[in-house]
Amino acid sequence: MSPDFTPPEPDRPAPQFGYAALNRTLREDDVRTNRGMRESTFQDRGLSYAGELAEQNCRGLQRILEWNVDHEIYFYRISSDLIPWYSQYELAELPNSETVLSLLAAIGEFATSHDLRLTFHPSHFVKLASPTASVVDNAVRDLECHGRLLDAMGLSRSPYNSINIHIGAHYSDKTATAERFCSVVDSLPPAVRSRLTVENDDTESLWSVRELVAAVHDEVGIPVVYDQLHHQFTDRGETYREALTTAAETWPDEVRPIIHYSEPRRLHESDPSIAPQNHADYIADPIDLFDTAVDVMIEAKMKEQALQRYRQQHATAISM
Repeated sequence: MSPDFTPPEPDRPAPQFGYAALNRTLREDDVRTNRGMRESTFQDRGLSYAGELAEQNCRGLQRILEWNVDHEIYFYRISSDLIPWYSQYELAELPNSETVLSLLAAIGEFATSHDLRLTFHPSHFVKLASPTASVVDNAVRDLECHGRLLDAMGLSRSPYNSINIHIGAHYSDKTATAERFCSVVDSLPPAVRSRLTVENDDTESLWSVRELVAAVHDEVGIPVVYDQLHHQFTDRGETYREALTTAAETWPDEVRPIIHYSEPRRLHESDPSIAPQNHADYIADPIDLFDTAVDVMIEAKMKEQALQRYRQQHATAISM
């Protein structure tokens, strides 16, 4: 499939529920996608060892995706640690690059044939709006690696296969920060720019859905990912329903929006000493989507087990 392909809406009822990175069930058999190494190890063992770990991680990702399809889970966020120290080299430089690239292509073909939506969420160190040039350069390089991986999988250059980030700071001047962010976004290569989405923050002084719509989407057209837990800290007077709907309207008509849902651990455990931003292990309440057709990334600590429990407990809510 061409990376420029824009996928049709899958022939399944909306919404799709997904989880991120770690599959706890398969982890018991040492199936994982984040094998890495320290910088000193990378300097000592180099590309050969990086290639070994990358191959193991890709094989682990294939296993997880097969498990997901077997359990009717069609939305999954890939770990950004899939290829260790990837920003320091090109995939073609790995001694086993042919194998790694073949595995990535097979993963993409599997995802496409099963209408399996795959996304990335790079780390909070990706700060496109930083006033420090070296920080921006590193952020752009990191995003380019994510874009190249999605291209290697043959996945769509659209927010269907989202690379989701935060602005993540305001640098004491939100207007100037937003302008820097948008300027860098417009300079990104198509493999990144076409897939980029931006998410509301979990700190009162940072970026709300409303602010992201006005300062980012309306300026450069980047869709906004609504995070339900984060919205509690940056609601700016908007209700859950208003913010979800506002964010969903920023997405292209042909691509189903993504939202994130989690619940605070401190409420589940009745422990006020726990930071209110910390995610709970499971989801207790039914997720109200207000008849909005979205895909839901469940950000619970128990990963696929939280998703399975939610399905069992709230089958009626899922089917709505």
